[in-house]
Amino acid sequence: MASRLAGQVVLITGASSGIGEALAREVVRRGGRVVLAARRTERLEALASEVRASGGEAIAAQCDVTRDGDVERAVEQARVAFGRLDIAIANAGFGVTGRVEDLSLDDFRRQLETNVFGALRTVKAALPELKRSRGGVALIGSASGYVAFPTMGAYTMSKFAVRALAETLRGELHAEGVAVTHIAPGFVESEIRRIDNAGKLRDGAPEPVPRWLVMPTEAAARQIMDAIVARRAEAIVTGHAKLGVSLARHAPGLLNAAIARLPRRSRGAGR
Repeated sequence: MASRLAGQVVLITGASSGIGEALAREVVRRGGRVVLAARRTERLEALASEVRASGGEAIAAQCDVTRDGDVERAVEQARVAFGRLDIAIANAGFGVTGRVEDLSLDDFRRQLETNVFGALRTVKAALPELKRSRGGVALIGSASGYVAFPTMGAYTMSKFAVRALAETLRGELHAEGVAVTHIAPGFVESEIRRIDNAGKLRDGAPEPVPRWLVMPTEAAARQIMDAIVARRAEAIVTGHAKLGVSLARHAPGLLNAAIARLPRRSRGAGR
């Protein structure tokens, strides 16, 4: 499967940390070339330098998926540097937490702008090149795109929408040879649970999820890239995510009853 990625060009949004950073390293390990897109240019440049020092090929593209035109510029950088684009991974995102009645409409707008419209901007910017290469697009959703938990309404809404976008695109792009892969991770090692509702990283914030439940990013990246390279429709990543999604599909009543009995949690624990 690794050889099937050799020489291909992969654009990754949100590549400065977490799953995106691990995906970049995994692409290079398999012989692919990466376009690293994110807001934090110093991190991107450091990662690109690391890739090049190891013999790989990478370019850094400053990109905010909430701004019109940024992803288009990243795609153009890929075309100029490498002459093509084979895979686009819409990974950039964060999580707003809090009870629906306590969150403002701006909180919801901020969440949807990044997680939903950011993914949509990535798709629309990359599609002309992906159609030429008959490549693939991957949308990084979440197990929360299947299972809704209290205090996670804004994030869950966004990930349900990402899943709907993936399913819509799959039908629309099949005849044009573009594969669409929806990725639904559970808890993966990442900064996302230390980012506040304004999208700012809280340095030193504790990890609210038990360590034994969190999958290392390297392991998650391997599973994600296996699914993308195989042009699979979907991959559920982590055991607890597979359990949750299975219950949502086959025993929703049981799942809803269990969620209704969860103890009330503080805002921070809601992640």
